[in-house]
Amino acid sequence: MASACSIRVRGVVQGVGFRPFVYRLACANTLNGWVLNAGEGVEIHLEGAETGLEAFVRDLKAQPPPAASIAEIDVRPTEATGLHEFTIRTSQRRERPTVRISPDLPICDECLKELFDPANPRYWYPYINCTNCGPRYTVVLALPYDRPSTTMKDWLLDDYCSAEYADPGNRRFHAQPVACPACGPSYYLHPHLHSKLQADNDDSAGSIRRAAEILRAGGILAVKGLGGYHLVCDARNPAAVAVLRDRKYRKEKPFALMVRDVEMAHSLVELSSEAEALLTSVARPIVLAPARIELSGVAPENVELGVMLPYTPLHHLLFAAGAPEVLVMTSANRSSEPIAYEDEDALQRLAGIADSFLIGQRPIARRVDDSVARAGAFGQVVLRRARGYAPGAAASLPAKGPVLALGADLKNTITLVVDGQAFVSHHIGDLDHYQSRRAFHETIEDMVSMYRVPWEELLLVHDLHPQYLSTAHAAKLGVPQTHAVQHHRAHVASVLAERGEWAKRVIGVSFDGTGYGDDGSIWGGEIFVGSVREGFERVAHLRRAALAGGDAAAHYPVQAAAGFLAQADGLPDLLAEPFAFPERYRNAMELVRRDVRTFATTSVGRLFDAAASLLGFTREVTFEGQAAMWLEQLARSAPSTEPYLFPFIGKELDFRALLKAVAEDRVRGRDVREIARSFQLGIAQGLRHALNVIARRHGLDTVVLSGGVFQNELLLEDLKSMLTEEERSLQVWTNHAVPPNDGGISLGQAALAAFGRFDTMQQPGEHRSGSTYA
Repeated sequence: MASACSIRVRGVVQGVGFRPFVYRLACANTLNGWVLNAGEGVEIHLEGAETGLEAFVRDLKAQPPPAASIAEIDVRPTEATGLHEFTIRTSQRRERPTVRISPDLPICDECLKELFDPANPRYWYPYINCTNCGPRYTVVLALPYDRPSTTMKDWLLDDYCSAEYADPGNRRFHAQPVACPACGPSYYLHPHLHSKLQADNDDSAGSIRRAAEILRAGGILAVKGLGGYHLVCDARNPAAVAVLRDRKYRKEKPFALMVRDVEMAHSLVELSSEAEALLTSVARPIVLAPARIELSGVAPENVELGVMLPYTPLHHLLFAAGAPEVLVMTSANRSSEPIAYEDEDALQRLAGIADSFLIGQRPIARRVDDSVARAGAFGQVVLRRARGYAPGAAASLPAKGPVLALGADLKNTITLVVDGQAFVSHHIGDLDHYQSRRAFHETIEDMVSMYRVPWEELLLVHDLHPQYLSTAHAAKLGVPQTHAVQHHRAHVASVLAERGEWAKRVIGVSFDGTGYGDDGSIWGGEIFVGSVREGFERVAHLRRAALAGGDAAAHYPVQAAAGFLAQADGLPDLLAEPFAFPERYRNAMELVRRDVRTFATTSVGRLFDAAASLLGFTREVTFEGQAAMWLEQLARSAPSTEPYLFPFIGKELDFRALLKAVAEDRVRGRDVREIARSFQLGIAQGLRHALNVIARRHGLDTVVLSGGVFQNELLLEDLKSMLTEEERSLQVWTNHAVPPNDGGISLGQAALAAFGRFDTMQQPGEHRSGSTYA
């Protein structure tokens, strides 16, 4: 008599060729039964010999499809029903799905080979895909993942595609976005804003070849990709790059590059084996690496370049059609706006930027930027989590019910916890822009409706800042259970959430530019002790300084410097050479002196701004963190030197001697690169001393580092060498799955919410006397 078992598989198992894989595996082991997509993942029923069942389960665990990611396999014995074949059944739609949606996948080698095979029906077809590759998150409209629930629903399969789709032996068996030139969408070139939105006489191949000609001629092209439009030009054409900067209003922020292949990447940047593995990984992120050459206008005053490889058929076709082998490939928007992804909106918003539009007919379900990552001192770090990573589950949390965490106002992401799985959204952006707020609202609605979570069942968490737009939106949602989580505790919790460490007590370091503190002041240089389960106690911090103008100081390093430098006695005249601070500094100092419109801060991000201003960065920043990045680049080019003093006294890291040394060495004429290096080493040395003291005081052996300041790779390298050379070295944990910047806040909020660790919000106007944050 046949044995039987029921198997449930959870993880990224829909839209990645899992059911065809199960079908072939069952047939290979002479098993009958069925497989289907269900709300929680994939369900399998098997009947046959015991040896066949055992072999099936073994291979299921050991050899899943390349794009699949199995989180859990539950195998249980059941009754045999006498089935005589193995079939793929229609998907089940349950009240609340918990299946993990697959991120978008890069074109696979087999599809790439077919793409350039003249004998193949999909020769030069820009939408070629199979179960191992192609769009997923950017086309899915609802769960379970089936073609009627994708943006391909309006394209009916022709006989050729239908035959492949229905053939269990074909790799396009149940590949939901499958199409060919005869039945699927196409690309066309659209040169004029005011002409009707329709294809010209060229087919896709002809339009792509003409697009390549435009790029070779120095033109700027808007290209519709997986998750939105890119603005593209020849990276080796300084005039084209300058025009793009001018039209996009992107003064200095680096552009991302797309290169033809790995060899070309090696010619542009120094790729370690870890960085190359990241570059060629299934996520295909933009990878930051030290530049080998300078490309005029691409990354001003930056010793790194961000490079990525082609990941769609269209990208490969553009290079094959003769496009320049190194392309600027930047999000299609004006500076700081979210990426354009809808055709009509793109044509309007990009009209003054792009010379022509290469438009694909397949709609995009949601905008998704390119991800940004680097191979760092403590391993892979994701700096922008989007295409290739989102909306994967970044952690499993012991939450009793669904949790929605709204993140912060800068670099916003949201996290939805369903059945203990923390699904982190793609990068949304800064919420002070209308389009980003719209994307924020859409993403909330999208994720909650995708997983069909009743609003009244949600535990809603948001940042402690009472004036954040995300906080205001939390109030508008009308969810009964709504709580606040303090910004810097969420940073620390995000690292522990990734690792599934709830009870372990750690020293948590959260250094960034700004965040609302328990006392209503501007935090940003905080050291905690505790765990996710018990909460985090603030045990140390940067010495307080006055911040003239509050958040506005983040845009002007000299304004941020005023309150820090007011505490450093005996400084030279900063309005004279070699500093030549502008009038804004004098005005800021007057505010500090009179204690008018000043706010107490412990921000390490603003401390970096103060040091940068002393070294010559006295202009307004044009993107977040620019002054600190500029200082890091200076320090990287300096020879080995000694650190400045940055003492840990009582519970404070005292910056006064640090900044005084920077100013005095500048007057003496010391090379600014050496000064920057001594400053960086001083920060690392001071923090190292503080951590050792706190570790001994509390009997702890593990340090967690998070917050935007820890995007400073040189600081991490210094800390790694210092902390590991100790006789009693400290274990250091950093972010890997979510960014250390505010893109990781929502995961930390969700983790603390799972244990009921909330914070009490101060009201604006409390704690006057220089400590209010408004």
